[in-house]
This record gives sequence, C-alpha cells and structure tokens, in this order.
Amino acid sequence: MDWLGFSIVVFCLLVSAFFAASETALTGASRASMLRLSRQGHHEADVVSRLLDMRERLIGALLLGNNIANIGASAIATGIFTNWFGEVGVLYATGVMTALVVIFAEVLPKTIAINAPDRVALAVARPMRLTMYVLGPLLTVVEVIVRLLMRLFGLAGEHQAILSPTERLRGAVDLLHHEGKVEKQDRDMLGGLLDLRELQVSDVMIHRTEMMMINADLPPEDLVREVLATEYTRIPLWRDKPENIIGVLHAKDLLRAIRASEGDTSRIDASTIALPPWFVPEMRPVSEQLKAFRRRKTHFALVVDEYGEVEGLVTLEDILEEIVGDISDEHDVVVAGVRAQPDGSVVVDGSVPIRDLNRAMDWRLPDEEATTVAGLVIHEARSIPDRGQSFTFHGFRFRVLRRERNRITALRISPVPREAEVEEAKPRRAGTSF
Repeated sequence: MDWLGFSIVVFCLLVSAFFAASETALTGASRASMLRLSRQGHHEADVVSRLLDMRERLIGALLLGNNIANIGASAIATGIFTNWFGEVGVLYATGVMTALVVIFAEVLPKTIAINAPDRVALAVARPMRLTMYVLGPLLTVVEVIVRLLMRLFGLAGEHQAILSPTERLRGAVDLLHHEGKVEKQDRDMLGGLLDLRELQVSDVMIHRTEMMMINADLPPEDLVREVLATEYTRIPLWRDKPENIIGVLHAKDLLRAIRASEGDTSRIDASTIALPPWFVPEMRPVSEQLKAFRRRKTHFALVVDEYGEVEGLVTLEDILEEIVGDISDEHDVVVAGVRAQPDGSVVVDGSVPIRDLNRAMDWRLPDEEATTVAGLVIHEARSIPDRGQSFTFHGFRFRVLRRERNRITALRISPVPREAEVEEAKPRRAGTSF
C-alpha cells in the first residue's frame, strides 16, 4: 500500500502549494485593481475583494490549511520510511520532506504567485471562499482563542496605519516611477493634485512685489498704452496708493470701450469699466480656492493677509500649474529661473518657489517654513546673508551670488555628500565668506 501513501503525500504537497500560493497572491494583490475589475463586471475580482475584507479569517484559513497539509504529508512519509528503514527512517523522512516542502510547497508556488499576484489571486478566489466556508466553525474557534490571547498581552486594538491614504497613494506613485512604469511628468501631475489640500493660497500666489498694477488716475491715453504694453489680460487698478485697489481691468473690456468711443481714448474712464476686486484670505486652502473660481466663474482674485492688506494675487492658471507644471502661451515672458551648470550645480533666482525647484530638479527641499528658495536660506540662516556667504543644509550647499537691498536675488545650489553636511553643521548659521 506504499503507492497509496505516496499518492496521499503528493496530494498533501499539492494542497500545501495551493495554500502557499494563495497566501502570497491574496496578501499581495492590489485592492485598487480588484475594485477596478469588479466594477468592470469581473466576478472573481469581487470575490477577492470580499476575501480581503475578511483578512483575519482569510489568514486563519490559509495557515490552518497549509499546516494540516504539511503535517499530514510529513506524518505519512515518516510512516513509510520507518517501515522501510526502521527507526532511522525518521531522519530520512525529515530530510526528504523538508526538501520537498521547502521547494515544491513553499518557494516554487510563492515565487509564481509573487510574480503575478493579481492573476493568481483571481484564480484561487473561489476555491479559497469554499475552503473558508468548510473550515468556518474551526476558524471561529481559532479567532476567539487568538483574540483572547491578544487581549491578555495587551495587543488588542484597531489597526492604525502609519501613513494617511494620501501619503500611501503618493508612495505608490513614487514606487511606480522608480520602477519605470510612470513617467516623471505624470508622477509630478499626480503629486501636484494630491498636494492641493495641503497648500494654501499664499503658497501659489504672485507676491505683490511682482504684481503688475496701474494707477487709475493716469491720463486715459497713458493708461491704455500701459495696458496694451503688458502681457496680462487682467490688471488691478489702484488710486491714491498701490494698496488701495479699486478694481480689476480686463483688456477685452478696454477694447470694447475703445471701439464704443470710436478710437478716442481720451473719453475712456477705466474705473467705470473695471470689475469689482475679489479679495480672498491667504490661508485659504488651494483646493477650496479652485472650487471658488469655478463657482464664481472668474479666474482672478486678490490675496489679503489677516489685517486686510494686499499680499498678492492668485489666478486659476496658478493653481492649474501646481498640477500640470508651467503653462506658457504666446504672450508669456519666459524667465529662466533655474539654470543647470556643467559642474552639477544649479543657479537659481531667489524668487523661484521651492516647489517649482523640487519639481524641476527632482529634489526634496522642505517648503513648510518658506515659499521661495531665498526664503528657505533666510529661514535656515536666521539672517539676511551677504553676497558670497555659503550655507549647507538639507544635503545641499547654498551660496549667495547676488543680493539687492534686503532681497536675495540669485543663489548657486550644489548637492553635497551627507558627511560634508555634518562637518559644516556648526558654521552654517553664521555663514562663510569667499
């Protein structure tokens, strides 16, 4: 009857291989892929999703079935080898079964499953559901015992993920980019979309020092000349002082007024055709501002601080650029704010936003405490550096190339080894002149 025993051993090894492959496939299957397939009408994907929702019972069924198969195969093989070789057959059975279980019931099926977890998960979904149904009463007993033991050792409690769902999604995108399955541009777009809830309007606005504004009290001819000379279609108008903005002039409205006056620009009163200014707080989340733009059907807003002072302006294009990158049209003035050098360093304008630099160079400079590169240097230095001073932090060496009054206008940034950053940690606050 040895042939019957061998048949049972082979059957047990096949069952063990099935449970090993199922464990690897079901724990490694993508829930997002299963949800997508389920919505497309794939019934096996729906079964996989339900199995993953019962994770504790699923793991219990996998381990219980795998151990029963392995123990059964080892016990029968031990009996066969004992009949053949006597007491020493126990050693032979241990060696042979260890090799068979490791190779054919563990490594081989798990390797197959890990190379195609979604496909294998779909293939084993229905048999695993049947197994869980058959072992249901036994699994219930096992679950009760396990929970009691966990409560006894103070390990009971809900699972709390280290990262938020947004961070996990960002990590998945980064991993796919690292594996070459997602291009950098697509990764940046997805990352920008995920960042919208974390950004405030102050992070994406154009600062008031870079705003194009026109005095509403200028002679009509001069005002029209300035509007036509700028590349913008919406220009804030101020009166008495630049902080007192009385309206926003749209170039199309001005052209209509010129046509209505039959080309006589002296008859145009810009303040009467300007739209009322829309003020928004600088701490408003960018995602909410995007919804507000769509709701009001306008693309332009002025940003004010907590005291009501104008800090800058934000447009729909500024928000979209956080997702898709820079948007340029035939009227934009291209300013090269980031210039890579042959020696590996990068010359950067001080006004370049940190987020834009990170996106262009694929760096990870922090942008929590400052918006621009110059602001980051000032924050780290705790002072306004002079021309020629250098600082090392966050894995980069920053050297001030130009400074105009209280503004840093140009810097040279060079990646440095971590060891060099540690050695220069002490003098970096005061800076070093060259």
